[in-house]
Amino acid sequence: MEQAGHQIFEFLRDYGYWGMLPLMIIEGPVVTIVAAMLASLGAFNWIFVLLFSMAGDVIGDVILYGLGYKYGMGFVRGFGRYMGITEPLVLKMEKYFNSHGGKTIFAVKSTTGLCWATFTAAGIVKMDFRKFVKYSILGGVVWSGFLVAMGYFYGYLWREISQYIDWIGWAIGGFAAISYVVITLYKKKESKDLLGANGI
Repeated sequence: MEQAGHQIFEFLRDYGYWGMLPLMIIEGPVVTIVAAMLASLGAFNWIFVLLFSMAGDVIGDVILYGLGYKYGMGFVRGFGRYMGITEPLVLKMEKYFNSHGGKTIFAVKSTTGLCWATFTAAGIVKMDFRKFVKYSILGGVVWSGFLVAMGYFYGYLWREISQYIDWIGWAIGGFAAISYVVITLYKKKESKDLLGANGI
């Protein structure tokens, strides 16, 4: 993640807002953290970072929804498997949709690592699109807001401490990388708990 973060840092520095949204569609969490750190250092406006992060998230969600809606399990069995979207997992999420609906989108978006499979499943079961987007946005506010706050905080530390310690930038970059790994592991655990708790 640290190497990827450095590459994203260089890209954002060179292309600014123009390069931010496409990257956030592809790899939202890492790009959001890096962009928020840069916002704290004065390179971007944090409000725009938050808006772009939410927009990138929703666009990515809609793309997955559309693929599931149009191609169904054919997408899952084909290209989807290379994205980690497996047929058994999508079938499990379909069952969860039957009893929980839109709350599933919000919960998965803000707490678990099942986003790709969940949004594809939402398309496959043809969940109401407006409802889908509504809960995607609500979940995105929580998730993107958290990432922006974390990135901005690390950027603030970098700005305040770098004048005293030359190597602090590397240390803070390392802390950001560790934080991302911890969050990823937490979301995977929440995913297992969610599936296990509902017997699916």
